[in-house]
Amino acid sequence: MQEFDLVVKNGILVTASDTFKADVGITGEKIAAIGIDFMGERTIDAEGKLVLPGAVDPHVHIEMPVGATRTSDDWEKGTLAAVCGGTTTVIDFIEPAPGETLLQALEARRKLAEGHAVADFALHMTLANDRPETLLQVSEIAEAGCSSFKTYLTYEGFALSDSAFLHALEAVGTVGGVVMVHAENDAIIAHRKQQLLAQGKTAPRYHALARPAVSEAEAIQRAVALAEVTGACLYIVHVSTAAGAAIIRSARDRGLNVFGETCPQYLLLNDNELDRPDFEGAKFVCSPPLRKATDQQVLWHALAKDGLQTVGTDHCSFNFHGQKELGRDSFADIPGGLPGIESRLALLYTYGVLQKQISLNRWVEICCTNPARIFNLHPQKGTLAAGADADLVVFDTQRHLILTHSLLHQDVDYTPYEGFPLQGYPALTLTRGKVVFEKGQFIGQKGTGRFLHS
Repeated sequence: MQEFDLVVKNGILVTASDTFKADVGITGEKIAAIGIDFMGERTIDAEGKLVLPGAVDPHVHIEMPVGATRTSDDWEKGTLAAVCGGTTTVIDFIEPAPGETLLQALEARRKLAEGHAVADFALHMTLANDRPETLLQVSEIAEAGCSSFKTYLTYEGFALSDSAFLHALEAVGTVGGVVMVHAENDAIIAHRKQQLLAQGKTAPRYHALARPAVSEAEAIQRAVALAEVTGACLYIVHVSTAAGAAIIRSARDRGLNVFGETCPQYLLLNDNELDRPDFEGAKFVCSPPLRKATDQQVLWHALAKDGLQTVGTDHCSFNFHGQKELGRDSFADIPGGLPGIESRLALLYTYGVLQKQISLNRWVEICCTNPARIFNLHPQKGTLAAGADADLVVFDTQRHLILTHSLLHQDVDYTPYEGFPLQGYPALTLTRGKVVFEKGQFIGQKGTGRFLHS
């Protein structure tokens, strides 16, 4: 009988397509086999618990400069929080500095993460212009292991015109890459923001009014149309509206190579949070903004029926004290973003699977497998199969708890999900065959995360 370095025994294995009881045999950093009655030098008993592939978060912002401040998590603390929540791979972003080549920016971002990251990581490259000398570097960056490229249709210094966006789509499409797009109409936002501020409407509530649902729907429709012209693969990040989800569904029904992502905040929170007293509404400022409860139900349905393909977190952590408070005089100055890298799996299980919004297998598909497939990390990541990296989560479906800031490992002074009841939580996380989280504690080593070529 073959003996493995480590065996996870008696668990209920859950993949994107199957649910079955089996053992997982691990040799070194890889899953060596899946079967029954395995023997190992070490055994982890997962009786009565689910065993999932380590989750892949396709959208995080760790140690990211934003104006005069920086997101509160560094690479060590942000990825430590990820693995404690069952996420073993994250995909972050590169934003080249003026005068920096794309390759220099990639190397600098890797250097910042390597030696500090706990989770394995891949990177998306930001394209903030369509200058020929920029687009000529796309193939070099894809060869260097970064085949997905982030674009914006809003934000000063990042927003691409329709013409520039077309050029970016063509350049990335030529190398078979993925174009990610933050889709909001820049003109609508600028117009509404100017109106509101001129009227003295500066509270957090007005952040949402400055970015109405139509600004997302119009930009998604335009991005899809331009992608259709070029034939490029389009991935629309943080979809927040029913209208946006419907446009993506229609595009996919027509056979277009379009994917949609939403986030836990758009599934579980709504714009009433912005009205919290004592400026606490600022904790919930993100872009796109939180929407209506009616949007939430449509997004859940889209996830269940493959109208949307992934749930990322858009984890972008700013402390309430000292960072979010920079916008006390104007919603326009509140650093935008919510922390969430650690709580995604548990939230989606409690409020998705147990509430029958999504199936157990779909939960794994949208949190683990689809992000790995779309961004060229599968089958190394996102699945339970021989030859895959031994990234596993043992998930205790019988654990009941209240989600609080004190429970989490994120380096930020609040969680937007404070007080949310949960049933089900990671009991143990393995990254490449090593236990890094167990009994509520991180027990891994910093700097073990590796850069992944996507």
